[in-house]
Amino acid sequence: MRKVVVSAILLLAAAPDPALAQKSMAEFLGRTATPEGQPKTYLEELMLFSYVENSYVWNLGKSGRGDVNELRFYDHDAGYTFNALEVSVKKDPSERYRLGYGVVLTAGVDSQKNHSLGIFRDRDDQGPFFRNTEKIDPPEAYASYLVPVGNGLTVKAGKWATLIGYEVYESPKNLNFSRSFLYTIGTPYTHTGLLATYPITPWFSVSVGFTNGWDNADNNNGYLRPIGSFAFTPSDKLSATVSYLFGPEQNRDQMRGHDINNRWVVDTTIVSTGIDRVTLAVNFDFAGEENEPALVAVGRRNANSSWGGIAGYVGYDGTKALRTVLRLEYFYDPQGVRSSETVPAGKNVDLFEVTATAEYKIWRGLVGRLEFRHDEANRKAFSLQGNPPAATASAQNTITLAVYYSFF
Repeated sequence: MRKVVVSAILLLAAAPDPALAQKSMAEFLGRTATPEGQPKTYLEELMLFSYVENSYVWNLGKSGRGDVNELRFYDHDAGYTFNALEVSVKKDPSERYRLGYGVVLTAGVDSQKNHSLGIFRDRDDQGPFFRNTEKIDPPEAYASYLVPVGNGLTVKAGKWATLIGYEVYESPKNLNFSRSFLYTIGTPYTHTGLLATYPITPWFSVSVGFTNGWDNADNNNGYLRPIGSFAFTPSDKLSATVSYLFGPEQNRDQMRGHDINNRWVVDTTIVSTGIDRVTLAVNFDFAGEENEPALVAVGRRNANSSWGGIAGYVGYDGTKALRTVLRLEYFYDPQGVRSSETVPAGKNVDLFEVTATAEYKIWRGLVGRLEFRHDEANRKAFSLQGNPPAATASAQNTITLAVYYSFF
């Protein structure tokens, strides 16, 4: 059983950048490590992670009104941004200490964008950037417990990062600084609810649960949304995860008659580190929603929407200090509901992007990133100008210099 439980914990703790070290409380306090093969102490299981990040973005064309980069997220603002200060304390449940928990606190502009409904965000706040809200956020706050059943059932309750997607809200754990369209406009960021994970074998685990929906701490319509994943880890160098989320996301007053108008997303992520110094990853999504309110508002007879896409990543560690990354992505939005920030609902939008990132470890936890990104669309979707604002460009190019310091 111990081998299966350990494998399950590895599956749960997997991050896009496995090389990014966290530090145990025991290590932080200078305690002697437990000998190999013996159970870890409580302080060795208690993991710390903290960083501070700043960035500066140059738009090589004409930025949108308000000096912004359209359809971006954490790099939405041109110029300087204090992105984030984060402190994270997490402990996974184990056979020795069955109770686990996690608390993550952030400050900075990124925090506004991570808000869940009911925590520093109300229904009348204007998304997706919520500029009128507080620049602090608890993206995760949960408790977990390892139930001694079979191979070990882990139950987690509270607020936690989504199972959907390859990228995460914590910038240092991503291969690139900017986020993909899949992350930005295609999927949720966090959930509040209950999740149970069971390792059927050392290489296969299943998670099932219920949440209050996409980025909702408060339930906006009274329905719980099923969520789950199937995680395959045939080796320590290859993993594949299929995740899903299903249920109504609209407010009650947006639903037609007795219809509950479900939204759904199916996400697949495959990661390989089998080639020396190379990280390969692919992420693709299929999603849709019944009776999308934006399409209902423009009088579409068929108001159902769909969206999705694929992103591929190649990371190469040239030296211990230098990593280069290339990301290629295609995102389709045939009804224009996910890119409605710049394109009227009902218009077909295809988005493409290529991002090249050079990451250099300057000193201890100090890391610099230099990134070039090219966005392109099949229609004008960038650089909003005029009154009323309208997109004036079908392409967008940016250069970003981002620096973060990881305390531990």
